[in-house]
Amino acid sequence: MDFFSTSKTLGILGGGQLGKMLLYTTRKWDINTSVLDPSEDAPARLACDKFVKGDLTDFQAVYDFGKKVDVLTIEIEKVNVKALEKLEQEGVKIYPQPHVLKTIQNKCLQKKFYKRHGIPTASFVEFETLDQVKESIIKGDLSFPFVWKSAEMGYDGYGVSIVHSKKEIESLNSGACLIEELVPFEKELSVIVCRRPQGETVHYPVVESEFHPTANQVEYVLCPARISEQAAKKAITVALKTVEAYGQIGLLAVELFLTPEGDVLVNEVAPRPHNSGHFSIEASYTCQFEQHIRAVLDLPLGKTSSKSSAVMVNLVGKQGHTGPVVYKNIDQVLAIEGVIPHIYGKKKTHPFRKMGHVTIIHPKIDIARKMAAKVKETLSVITK
Repeated sequence: MDFFSTSKTLGILGGGQLGKMLLYTTRKWDINTSVLDPSEDAPARLACDKFVKGDLTDFQAVYDFGKKVDVLTIEIEKVNVKALEKLEQEGVKIYPQPHVLKTIQNKCLQKKFYKRHGIPTASFVEFETLDQVKESIIKGDLSFPFVWKSAEMGYDGYGVSIVHSKKEIESLNSGACLIEELVPFEKELSVIVCRRPQGETVHYPVVESEFHPTANQVEYVLCPARISEQAAKKAITVALKTVEAYGQIGLLAVELFLTPEGDVLVNEVAPRPHNSGHFSIEASYTCQFEQHIRAVLDLPLGKTSSKSSAVMVNLVGKQGHTGPVVYKNIDQVLAIEGVIPHIYGKKKTHPFRKMGHVTIIHPKIDIARKMAAKVKETLSVITK
């Protein structure tokens, strides 16, 4: 499909930081783009050829936007799938495909999909309401601790809680949910896989994620993961089986648990560029954002191996700070060799809001991790 320096348009639903970074490639290749986002201050608004303000969950807004593009993709899952289904019926190429997105949007459907396809995952029970969860505890069918996940609208650590007591249940959303066994894992891993319509599939190295203890948000991503070769092979095998089952076109980030026994379980997936792949901008021969553009335009996929070990540090709003953003001590971070900051362009910060990330490049992963800790200590996202 000829998108280079032509009038054909790639549409992107969502104009956040992932959309902004997708546009690095479209600008480089002179690919015409349109972006739909509800915020007039969306980070991607400046780099696209056309920016449209609109609600991503509104049928008409998504449908009207999609009718004016040749290929449509996403940078966020929370979009109106019914509009995508209608657009697909009318001939618009949509990746990830609407039926894939529909399953992934709902954590209950997602977990049942894994069970149906023999993909290893933690045991779970589905509930229509929180009251049903409470009744199950009273009957003795459920015991603490367990993991609660909202069936829908969970994102970036929100809609997920480890529940230790009845008191903690009262703060949860009352709607449909998933109760999952609390897996005693050794490491949280991710594998990003990419497929194009012709069937070519590639995968990135296994990465390791370290999470904030209370915000349930990734703080560090390490590539390569500090695991055995056998565990890495197992993680890649499970990830490839998962993408094959979905038939996903574009990027699929497969988040995994590695247990003390050496088992690899799928936690959940994201059908788009993902936080665990940001290291690839500097460390990989082909970054995840370019790879996704290649896939949805059905172009040959790029080399996924790494040029160097890398650690990514998420820059999030500091607790106690809400308002216009300041990146305190960024000059000190820029003075460190092998350290590359990315600022997303969000003008206001609040606690734990993702405002940017920093990549640390070093031949030795353990040294890169120590440097990342120094970056985390030095650079603060605060208010004026």
